Amino acid sequence: MSAFQSFRISASGLTAERLRMDVISNNLANANTTRTEDGEPYRRQFPVFAPLEESAAPGRNSQHSFGVKAAGSGPVGSGVRVVGIEEDTGPPRLKYDPEHPDANAEGYVEMPNVHVVKEMVDLIGAARAYEANITAINSAKSMAQKALEIGR
Repeated sequence: MSAFQSFRISASGLTAERLRMDVISNNLANANTTRTEDGEPYRRQFPVFAPLEESAAPGRNSQHSFGVKAAGSGPVGSGVRVVGIEEDTGPPRLKYDPEHPDANAEGYVEMPNVHVVKEMVDLIGAARAYEANITAINSAKSMAQKALEIGR
């Protein structure tokens, strides 16, 4: 594995984790949104990751065929990509609030299926994964610099 390939792999992880943090932030911002444009409560979203195919990695002589593959089916060590952002199909939470404008006849409001504590735990995990990719890039950079010093 070349140093540049390790940079590409870590960069793909940085991009994926940044998007994951953006999606989590969006979920947290909409944790109390009871009515979206379609009239339903907000639904939690999450990104779907898949391995980046070795032949489709930037810098390769490829046609950039980023076709969807099942998770875990790509070659080891080629990076990651986001194949989409999906909505959680779980049921909305019901909250008793008869004064709320979106309350039903029984006084219950359908709240988003966003659990703030779970989102915060996911956000911490995404931040740690982002930091791990930065550490990997810095280590690869340091090794490349040391390799260049050998020839002096």
